[in-house]
Amino acid sequence: MLRSTRIKENSANVRPSEKTFIFNFKTGHQSCVLTAPIQIPMQGSINDLHGRLMLLHNLPYFIDNDLKNSLDQFVNEETKKTYDEEAEAVLEKLKTSDIHAEQLVNTWAKAYQETTLEYSKPEEPSWDEDFADVYHDLIHSPASEALLNLEHNYFVRVSELISERDMELKKLQERQSVEMDKVMQELGKSLTDQDVNSVAAQHFESQQVLENKWAHELKQLMAIQKQEYQEWVIKLHQDMQNPNNSAVSEEIKVKQSQSTVANERMIEERPLLEESFTIHLGAQLKTMHNLRLMRADVLDFCKHKRNQQSGVKLQRLQTALSLYSTSLSGVVLLVDNRINSYSGIKRDFATVCQECTDFHFPRVEQQLEIVQQVVLYASAQRNKKTKERAELPNGNGGSEDKSKIAERNPSNILPGEFYTTRHSNLSEVHVVFHLCVDDNVRSSNITARDPAIMGLRNILKVCCTHDITTITIPLLLVHDMSEEMTIPWCLKRAELVFKCIKGFMMEMASWDGGTSRTVQFLVPQITYSVETGHSAQQVTPPHRSATHPYPYTYHYGQFSMANSTGLHIFGVWEETGANPRRHWENVQTPHRESPEVGIEPGSLAL
Repeated sequence: MLRSTRIKENSANVRPSEKTFIFNFKTGHQSCVLTAPIQIPMQGSINDLHGRLMLLHNLPYFIDNDLKNSLDQFVNEETKKTYDEEAEAVLEKLKTSDIHAEQLVNTWAKAYQETTLEYSKPEEPSWDEDFADVYHDLIHSPASEALLNLEHNYFVRVSELISERDMELKKLQERQSVEMDKVMQELGKSLTDQDVNSVAAQHFESQQVLENKWAHELKQLMAIQKQEYQEWVIKLHQDMQNPNNSAVSEEIKVKQSQSTVANERMIEERPLLEESFTIHLGAQLKTMHNLRLMRADVLDFCKHKRNQQSGVKLQRLQTALSLYSTSLSGVVLLVDNRINSYSGIKRDFATVCQECTDFHFPRVEQQLEIVQQVVLYASAQRNKKTKERAELPNGNGGSEDKSKIAERNPSNILPGEFYTTRHSNLSEVHVVFHLCVDDNVRSSNITARDPAIMGLRNILKVCCTHDITTITIPLLLVHDMSEEMTIPWCLKRAELVFKCIKGFMMEMASWDGGTSRTVQFLVPQITYSVETGHSAQQVTPPHRSATHPYPYTYHYGQFSMANSTGLHIFGVWEETGANPRRHWENVQTPHRESPEVGIEPGSLAL
């Protein structure tokens, strides 16, 4: 079967020749002969040739099978003869040429090994795969606490180095500020503008040298920590394979007792406000999903806490347990079209990634470099195809396509496109989706076909195909609030995102077969001001957490909710006439008829 396929694929390399097909048959007492020229190797279908011969020569039906068998046998025999003759000619040419047989044999052997599974070498497991298997075994063993404590100790060491760096940079900036003030006082007296520029250049150079020095030390420390950590994990796993080794338990106990808790500053945290509820989504076969509405900063899902509290420790354990599993967690980060970490939220995210060593994946800078290379290659291929379409005779809009190609920076991505980075050193997420958006997301007239919305759809599709069961999405498609984002703007944007995400979640059933997932809608922290303070209070209630002991179940079209939480968001109250009460913790009145949230019931009906 492989040989016949190879013949068909390489038939274009063999010179075609014309062969005469002869078929003898009888009609009563009369003998007939059919002759037809056929190109060998044959490019078409034997069945098609057989049908044309029967139709053109008006042949009787009773010779149909005999003609087809004879034609099939003739084509196969002549094709084999043609290839044999071609092979003999090549071998004869090889004998009289200067090509070494050994070189030719090596070339053929390499081709077979690369293209045929039967002759290929078995794939050797890589170091990353081996380490992943070892870590997965250890994190699900009694050694998990020792692993987390060791990671936390490394985190504290990196944090101390970063604190020293920040302190030294701060002292340098203060010293340079005092020096610049003195220079500005002498401006126009004993110093000129050129002298001021020279001092500013020296300050900038000194600051760059100091930053590069600390960046090198931080990179070197992380490399040493990663090597030490991986070697210790491998050694511990090997020792645990020996049941008679009593030193293993002692080593685990030592690592567990070495957790650094001294001299750690407590981080002030804002109370997290969230609402959770369960939905059953689908037309016939319904799938249960968990939805959660949260108010927090997007980087709170990435930052590590230095204090070893039980809740923080359990959260970190949950993230570590699911690192090499089919229940990964992801977050959507809204970025610009440049692939770097020099400004805005990208710089803040890179700073968070540098606070802890990643023991499993490359540093975020290395991952961004790889993404940049892929984007350059994709842009080159895209521009090539666009130019080919523009050069077609019947192509329209060629000049417009060429102008767009000239204006587009090949190193940037387009709105709606995204790239991913993998992390094992973040608090609650494993995968970060960097979704490119432009200033259009701040307008009030975007539609369901906006690139940002379509980017969310593609992100959800990637989640389905790569076992990401928890995804955090910015509900308003922004990470910070501004004055133009009024209450009607927020309601309209939330309604659009809710409707689109609902449609995408219903598509999930065809993407992954109906896997239950958790979708977290993130509302940004609101900055209070004199002008917008009252509106901000209407959007976000005071700091409190909610529990809902009432096991109500409501149905809304294809939506059915097994919890009363968040029904006002999806307009279920207006549809069913229900107004379930809820119990708020830390509130004087234990039962309220409606929540103190500025989103009116039924305003965001899907």
